Amino acid sequence: MRVPLSWLREYVDLAADATPEDVLAALVTVGFEEEDVHRFEISGPVVVGQVVSLEAEPQSNGKTINWCQVDVGEANGGVRGIVCGAHNFVAGDKVVVTLPGAVLPGPFPIAARKTYGHVSDGMIASARELGLGDEHNGILVLADLGIDAPVGTDAISLFGLDDVAVEINVTPDRGYAFSLRGVAREYSHATGAPFRDPAERDFAELQPGTGHTAIVDDTAPVRGRVGASEFVTRVVRDVDPSRPTPPWMIARLSLAGMRSLGILIDITNYVMLELGQPLHGYDLDRLSGGITVRRATAGEKMTTLDGQERSLHVEDLLITDESGPIGLAGVMGGGTTEMSDTTRNVLIEAATFDPVTIARTARRHKLPSEASKRFERGVDPLVPFVAARRAADLMVEFAGGTLTDEGGALFAEVFVADIELPRGFVQGLIGVDYSDDEIVGALTTIGGEVSESDAGWTVIPPTWRPDLTDKWSLAEEVARIHGLDRIPSVLPTPPSGRGLTAHQQGRRRVADALAAAGLVETPSFPFTTEAENDQHGSASGEHLPSIRLANPLDGSAPFLRRSLIPGLLQTAHRNISRGLTDLALFETGVVFLPEPGVEYGTDEVPPLGVRPSDETLAALNASIPPQHRHVAALFTGNVVAKQPGRAAQPYGLSEALDAARVIAAAAGVDLDVVQGQRAALHPGRTGVLRVGDVEIGYVGELHPDVAAGADLPGRATVLELDLDGILALGGARAVAASLSTFPAATQDVSLVLGADVPAGDVRAALTEGAGALLESIRLVDDYRGEGVPEGQKSLTFALRFRADDRTLTAAEATEAKLAGVAVAAERFDASLRD
Repeated sequence: MRVPLSWLREYVDLAADATPEDVLAALVTVGFEEEDVHRFEISGPVVVGQVVSLEAEPQSNGKTINWCQVDVGEANGGVRGIVCGAHNFVAGDKVVVTLPGAVLPGPFPIAARKTYGHVSDGMIASARELGLGDEHNGILVLADLGIDAPVGTDAISLFGLDDVAVEINVTPDRGYAFSLRGVAREYSHATGAPFRDPAERDFAELQPGTGHTAIVDDTAPVRGRVGASEFVTRVVRDVDPSRPTPPWMIARLSLAGMRSLGILIDITNYVMLELGQPLHGYDLDRLSGGITVRRATAGEKMTTLDGQERSLHVEDLLITDESGPIGLAGVMGGGTTEMSDTTRNVLIEAATFDPVTIARTARRHKLPSEASKRFERGVDPLVPFVAARRAADLMVEFAGGTLTDEGGALFAEVFVADIELPRGFVQGLIGVDYSDDEIVGALTTIGGEVSESDAGWTVIPPTWRPDLTDKWSLAEEVARIHGLDRIPSVLPTPPSGRGLTAHQQGRRRVADALAAAGLVETPSFPFTTEAENDQHGSASGEHLPSIRLANPLDGSAPFLRRSLIPGLLQTAHRNISRGLTDLALFETGVVFLPEPGVEYGTDEVPPLGVRPSDETLAALNASIPPQHRHVAALFTGNVVAKQPGRAAQPYGLSEALDAARVIAAAAGVDLDVVQGQRAALHPGRTGVLRVGDVEIGYVGELHPDVAAGADLPGRATVLELDLDGILALGGARAVAASLSTFPAATQDVSLVLGADVPAGDVRAALTEGAGALLESIRLVDDYRGEGVPEGQKSLTFALRFRADDRTLTAAEATEAKLAGVAVAAERFDASLRD
């Protein structure tokens, strides 16, 4: 909201030496955010001059210029010779003269210069050159504006071009501040300066008369609220739309961010800025019959003031006459009844419309307006009568009209619900020890009616504050009026028992562990294609159900993901295309796993602004597919870059398995790896990850075709685990094992067995047979070649044994190793290699 200071001074006392910065500082103390300061880009000398004489001089280019002698006053050099190309003035007219040294908006500096054979010692200005409008029909003649100022008068102050406006940011809950009335009241709250309410008028003089009462026929109110609760009309006859808008009004409108559009429209805009009540003026002679306010019918259309034909929605609220729609209520008028240069009789409308209806219409038609901005935030329901009369008075004064007894009023009783404010509530909520007098004084200052009750006070908020609906908003007003600087900067003490849940702690532990291991977390959008869901979301690549979005951000990826791998592939591709080829990426996120044959989603959308019932919430939750949190990682490029004396070491399965073990350790589980198959992974280079007998994820090298399809050069290794599942299996807490102080005994064992036996199964057999003394086991060699029979392989494991209570002997370690070999021999016909 832009607030011209000269206008603000009419309703609240400003110090004579108050700067725009002082005004902004005061408004900041009552909760407004300062935005900017606006001034006219003009500097003097710009004065009133009188044309002494003018001589028309035809030129060779076909133009005719006037060589003028203009008296600008003795203090400004007396009579000056000025060349002017306009012809809408005569000798004796008083005009605005910009003298050498002046700067006009643009910036356009003025200097004496030779032109058309004369030295033009200044310039006679038009309204557009002064920044007073867009019209450029000729120079500005003061008599046409009803101004008769002495020669030499400073024209900048005469036309209000020395005014300045401050701009504040108005939050959506404080729509009353979209008016000079509201801002002046807030400045009064901030400084204690006397406030003069422009809406205070004798109600008897506000009665609009009869003959033009509107009818509200709202058969389908939104949320049960009728579209129009008040509709006031007044009639002004015999207006002259050709009369100029007073320069001071143009200056104020311009500083407030609005263009001058003619005296009739300027007056309605001026009153809207002054009182916060949007108005609309109709050409009375173009109306057909009476006015009816109703909802649009299906398929109905209308042409708005901007010349656009709009297809209407059945929720749109319309202003209509017998010819059909003549306006989108609270948003924009129609073209058939707009005021124009031929208008002689005006019907002024001031109404109160339902904020939800107006907000939806403005957004539906992408048609935000100054009127809708105010209506959707709520306007004072007591102001329409004042605003209609104020606009009528201005049309009588400046457009030469006659106020008649014609009009009409449709209004409902204004009811504002009272609020119970318990004694001690404000102090407890804000943390400041306000006295009772301070609380009552603050609420009275903002316009509330306060009366004592058994528990504290009963407060009736003012009609212009629809945002005050409960005791919390009242407490905020007390804090705002008495200064937010009184609130101590002390962090509140959190209640005990709060914090992250065990599951949340586990998720954070896993992510921190992967990041500490050198991987980079790269969150991605959860949208993908159905083909990628089938490829990465199932082991065999068969088609599985996927959730399709009704309004996808990207039409080429309209499905919710079943796997995190597609997002990691996109991230890897993006990084590789930018020259980052060595990547170790991970992501934790939700995947969506609908069950076959189950229909998800619903067409029943609960209304906004109303809390759904428990049954509705349960139905909505039932319409959501199962969502599991997964963790996935991708490796490509080199784990060690090529360097002098050392070849590059590419990422492979070992790095992916290490990452899987990092996840398992952070989750507090033991992970087993067995050979498996997946459609998107390389045959023979794929492992299934298990915790006990529960399959929890997979690891492996991407199939070359899949890697090529993702534009990944070389090999890429991936893993994906069910993070929710692994944390559930790990329990709430991971307990670190105690460290033994006794030395370890190490032994190796090489077993010959069938080439098709998975090494993981052999490792499990050795672990089971060796018993509690086995501390660790690691596969160190897989040999197939000379010395090993065809169809068999030799697996070598490094074993480490340790006891908690003694130093093991070599015999004890050997006995435990052989016990493990016996189990492997029994299960896989394994034998010790010679």
